[in-house]
Amino acid sequence: NNDVDNHHLAINKGLLKNYSDIYDLHRKKSEILKLERFGKKSVENILSAIEESKSRPFDKVLFALGIRHIGERTAKTLADNFGSVEKIINAGEEQILTINEIGPSIADSIVKFFKDKMNLKLVEKLKKAGLKFETEKKTRKENINISNRVFVLTGTLAKYKREEAQKIIEDYGGKVSSSVSKKTDFILAGAEAGSKLQKAIDLGVKVISENEFEKMIRE
Repeated sequence: NNDVDNHHLAINKGLLKNYSDIYDLHRKKSEILKLERFGKKSVENILSAIEESKSRPFDKVLFALGIRHIGERTAKTLADNFGSVEKIINAGEEQILTINEIGPSIADSIVKFFKDKMNLKLVEKLKKAGLKFETEKKTRKENINISNRVFVLTGTLAKYKREEAQKIIEDYGGKVSSSVSKKTDFILAGAEAGSKLQKAIDLGVKVISENEFEKMIRE
C-alpha cells in the first residue's frame, strides 16, 4: 500500500536508518516534502502520528521494541512488575523468573536483548525523543484483601466486564494472571466457569464469587 511504499521510499533516500530515526523526521520536513508521492497533508499526518506515539504508556513502548517472545500481555506484566526499563535492564534472569507467567525462554530473551549495546543505544535514543520508559505513578488505593494477591478470572461476571474487574484488582495493588498455579491466591468465578475452576479446586486455591469479591473491595 501507499504507506509501505512511502516508508521504503524514505529508507531508500537515507532519511530512516532504523526506527528510532522517525523521531528526527520533524527536522527533515522540507526534505520529505521534496520526495515523490509525499504531499503536504500526508507529511503532516505522519509527523502528527509520530508525535502522538510519545504519549503511549510504557508497556506499549516495551512491546514495540520487538523483544523475542514478548507479546502485549507479557510487556504489560513486565511494566507492572518492574515499573521502568532501567529496572528491567538491571534485573538478572532469576529475578525475572520470579514473576508469575514468565518462563525461562522469555527471561533469557529479555536478558539477551538488553545485553546488546545496539539495543541499549536504541532505548537511550528513544528515551531522549520523549517516549515513556517507566510507568506513571498512580495513587494506589489500599486494600489488604487484594494488595499483592494474585487473581485468576474465569466464567462470565454479572456486574463487570473482565477488563473492569482486572482494573479494580490492579488499582488495589493486586495482580491478574491468565492461568491457575500454586501462586494463585484467588479465582474469581462467574457463570459457566470451566477448566480453570476445576484446576483451582484441585490445587486448593480459594474460589470466590462476585458477591464475595465486592465484599473484599468494601472492607
